[in-house]
Amino acid sequence: MVLWFLVLLLPLWGFASLAGELHKKALFPFDRPMLNGLHALATPGLDRFFILMTHLGYTWGVIPIDAILLLFLVLRRRFRDGLFFGFAVIGSAALNIVAKNHYARTRPDLWIPLRPETTYSFPSGHAMGSITLALAMTLLCWPTRWRWPVITASVLFVVLVGLSRIYLGVHYPSDILAGWTAAIAWTLGMYILVDQKAPPPPPSAAPNRDTVGAKSAA
Repeated sequence: MVLWFLVLLLPLWGFASLAGELHKKALFPFDRPMLNGLHALATPGLDRFFILMTHLGYTWGVIPIDAILLLFLVLRRRFRDGLFFGFAVIGSAALNIVAKNHYARTRPDLWIPLRPETTYSFPSGHAMGSITLALAMTLLCWPTRWRWPVITASVLFVVLVGLSRIYLGVHYPSDILAGWTAAIAWTLGMYILVDQKAPPPPPSAAPNRDTVGAKSAA
């Protein structure tokens, strides 16, 4: 439990630090340089690629996969896993809406984006949704042989979705970092509360051979 606490504390500290600094200044030192740097690489091919990634990070990918995986867990009667997954993805989306309206950060306006957004910017909903799905799938697959393929695909997907939002000019990099840290903390919290399997009994609780032999003789 101490290890789980430390793992949960780190992303919470990261989000709190970003949110605290946001109250002091409108931009972080790395926000504008990274936005301008990615925008300088723009080509028609990259435009199409990152537009595809931003769609996969929400309406075309994350939301359908969330629904399909939740239905799969319910049909397989993995109710505790389904409860964890449902709380993770639905709660993450609700938390994003609340946080956006609380911090009310406006979107970047360095150039006219290819896909304009009208909601607030901090934290990124695409970043939260993609990493919530990725981390929840990783935790569910952890005891299986699919663990490393899922981790590899998840990391690549989450990074590309986050980059797509910066490349398209609709999020600051700090929005992406805030979305990742908030979603990691929320998903791990739900896993600890709902789906963490009970630890095995300590060795002293397991019957030893002498005890079993004595009982058999009796």
